[in-house]
Amino acid sequence: MSETLHSPESHAEHPGYGTFIKVWVALLILTGCLVGVSHLGQTAAVWGLLTLTPLKAGLVFYFFMHLKYEGPLFKVVVLVTLGTLLIFFALLFSDVAFR
Repeated sequence: MSETLHSPESHAEHPGYGTFIKVWVALLILTGCLVGVSHLGQTAAVWGLLTLTPLKAGLVFYFFMHLKYEGPLFKVVVLVTLGTLLIFFALLFSDVAFR
C-alpha cells in the first residue's frame, strides 16, 4: 500500500521564479496595451478586449494554473470547455445582433 498513483519521476520540472516573473511582466504589458487601446475608440476597445484578454487568460491558465504540466487529456477537456463557451457566446451575440 505504499505505492502512490503518481511517481515523482513522471512530473515535469517546474520553472523557477524567473519564468513566473516574466509571465507577470507580460501580463502587465498586455494590461497596459488594453488601457491604451481603450482610449482609441469603442470599436478598437472591443476588439482589443476580444483579442488580448483571451491571450492573458491563456497565460494565466498555462503558467500560473500549471496547465503546462498536466496530461494531454486534461488539456483537451479544457479546450473543449473553452470551445463550448465560445459557441455559446457566438449564439448570444448573434441573437442580440439580429433582434
